[in-house]
Amino acid sequence: MKTKLIYVVLLISLFSIQAISQIKVSGKVTSAEDGSAFAGINILLKGTSTGTVSDVNGDYSIEVPNSKSVLVFSFIGLVTEEIKVGSKTIINVQMSPDTQQLSEVVVSGKGRTSKKEHKAATMDYAEEISMSGAAYRHHQPVQVYQETNTEEYAEISENGFKNPFQDPISTFSIDVDAASYSNVRRFLNLGQMPPKDAVRIEEMINYFDYDYEQPKNSDPFAINTEVAPSPWNKDHKLVHIGLQGKDISMDNLPPSNLVFLLDVSGSMSAQNKLPLLKSAFKMLIDKLRPEDKVAIVVYAGAAGEVLPSTSASEKDKILDALDQLNAGGSTAGGAGIELAYKIAQKNFIKDGNNRIILATDGDFNVGASSDKAMEELIEEKRDAGVFLTVLGFGMGNYKDSKMEILADKGNGNYAYIDNILEAKKVLVNEFGGTLFTIAKDVKIQVEFNPAKVQAYRLVGYENRLLAPEDFNNDKKDAGELGAGHTVTALYEIIPVGVKSQFVVDDLKYQKTQITEGAKNSSELMTVKLRYKKPDGDTSKLIVKTINDDKKSMDDTSDNFRWSAAVAAFGMQLRDSDFKGDLNYLDIMNLAKSARGKDEEGYRAEFIRMVESCKLLARN
Repeated sequence: MKTKLIYVVLLISLFSIQAISQIKVSGKVTSAEDGSAFAGINILLKGTSTGTVSDVNGDYSIEVPNSKSVLVFSFIGLVTEEIKVGSKTIINVQMSPDTQQLSEVVVSGKGRTSKKEHKAATMDYAEEISMSGAAYRHHQPVQVYQETNTEEYAEISENGFKNPFQDPISTFSIDVDAASYSNVRRFLNLGQMPPKDAVRIEEMINYFDYDYEQPKNSDPFAINTEVAPSPWNKDHKLVHIGLQGKDISMDNLPPSNLVFLLDVSGSMSAQNKLPLLKSAFKMLIDKLRPEDKVAIVVYAGAAGEVLPSTSASEKDKILDALDQLNAGGSTAGGAGIELAYKIAQKNFIKDGNNRIILATDGDFNVGASSDKAMEELIEEKRDAGVFLTVLGFGMGNYKDSKMEILADKGNGNYAYIDNILEAKKVLVNEFGGTLFTIAKDVKIQVEFNPAKVQAYRLVGYENRLLAPEDFNNDKKDAGELGAGHTVTALYEIIPVGVKSQFVVDDLKYQKTQITEGAKNSSELMTVKLRYKKPDGDTSKLIVKTINDDKKSMDDTSDNFRWSAAVAAFGMQLRDSDFKGDLNYLDIMNLAKSARGKDEEGYRAEFIRMVESCKLLARN
C-alpha cells in the first residue's frame, strides 16, 4: 500500500514538473514589405498538431514544452518560417511573399492547381479561440482541393448593359449571402484561381460591413446612395446603393427556437467538415441566452433527434450532445429536413425567432423524392414562420448551387465556413444579422432617366433578378435583411453622349420620346424599395430619387471606393467582358485607399488576397 502511494506521488510530481516546464511564447506577425499586421497566420509546434493562429492585430500566444521546441509560421502565398524557441519568450516574425510557390501552378478542368498539390495533402493546425471565459481548442486540417472533384456551381450569365428606352426598369431581390467570398478565399488560399461560376460579385461585396447611417424613422433600414465615375471605365458612372439594417441589442432580440440540422453522413468525415462544424456551433451555443432553446437533428442513412428542444441555460447538455456526433453513412437530407421542421413547429415561439440551421457540404444523395419536393416543403414552412439558415462546409464534393437555393427558399441566409475565424464572423460577430430577420421579401426597383442614362447594368445579382411586375406582387418571394446587416448594390451607367461598344445603335423603324420633365430634371434615377415585416403579408413602399452627381473619385466615401474595389476584383476573377482597364495593382491601391477602421481585419485580408492574385497572374 505504501509503495503504491509513493508511486502515485511520484507520478503527480512528474506531471507537475512537466506542466511547470511549459514555456509561454508570444509575439506579433507582420509583413516584411510594409510592417502591417498579418492575421490568420498558422503557428504550429513542429512535429505536432498543436498550434494557434495570429489575431487581427497579428498577435499570437502559444505554450511549448521546452526550449528545444520549434515553431512553424505558415500561410499560403508566404514564405514559411521555422524558429527555434531557445531562451526567447517573445518571438516577432516578419513574413514575405513566396513568389515561387504562387507561380507554380498548372491548369486543370476545375481551375488552377499547384504542382505540389496535385496529390492529396493535409496540413493540420490548431486554433484557440477564447470567448466569455470559455476556451475551445479546434484541430482543423485544411485539405488540398484536388482536380478530380464533384463540386457544383450554378452557371452565371453576367448582366449586360440595357437600353432605358427598351428596358426602363431594373428589378431584383436583395442578397445578404456572403458564401461566395469565403469560398473564393478558400481557393486562393490553396494557390488556385476559383471556378468562374463560384464568383458571385454581389456576395463578395456584401461580405463586408459598410459605414452607413442608421435608420432614423420607423423603417427597419436606411437607404444610402452615391454617384461618381466608375474606376474601371472613367467615361462611365457608378451608382452605389446601400441599405443599413437597424442595430438591435441582444437584450432586445426575441427568444429563439433553434433546430440544428447537422449532416453526419460519410461525406462529412473530413476534419474540415464535421469537426469544424462542432467547433463553430460551440461558439454559437456560448452566445445564446437562457430564454433561447436548441434541438439537434442529425441525418446520415436515416434522420434522428439526438437532443430534444433544450433551454440554453443547460449549455453543458447541448455541448455534450454535439460532442457525441460522428460521421458515417449515406445522406438522407430530405428526411432530416422534414424532421427538423416538425420539431421547430412543435416548439414554435410566437413572435420569436423560429429557425433551422442546416450545416452540410450539400451532398444530398438519398432521402427526399426530389429536390423540388424538398424546396416546396421549405417554402411551405417559411410561410408558417420557420426560416432556414444554411452553413456550408468542406470541399471536393461541395454542392454550392443546391445550398444557395435552399437558403433562398427558406427566407434565410447562406454562408460558407472555411475556417474557425469565418465561423466566428458569421455566428458571433454577426449573430443578430445571421439569425434575426428584421425585414423580409425586400425588393428593389430602379427606373432610369433616359435624358441622362444611355445604358445601364446591374453589377452582380444575376440569380436574384425579378420581372418588373414582381415588384408590386406581395406573393413573390424575395430576400431578407437581418439586424445590423448591410446590403450594397452597384449600377454601372453609360451617360448620354458617351460613345461605347456597349451601346446599341438607334432603331430604324421606331422613335422614342423623352418627356420635358425628364429633360429638365437633375434626377439620374428613381429607386423604389418594398419590404414586409418578418410576420407580415403586406409590403411597405419607400421611394428615393438619385441626382446626377459631379463628384470625383477622390471625393467619394470609403464605402463607395471599397465596394468598387471588390466588384472590380470579382470581375477580374470572372474575366468579365466589363472589367475595363483596371489590373490587380490598381484594385489593391483602390482598396488600400478605402480600408478605413477595419477593426476585425477583414479588409486587410482582402488586400492580401488581391496581392496573391497579382502574383498568380503575374500582372
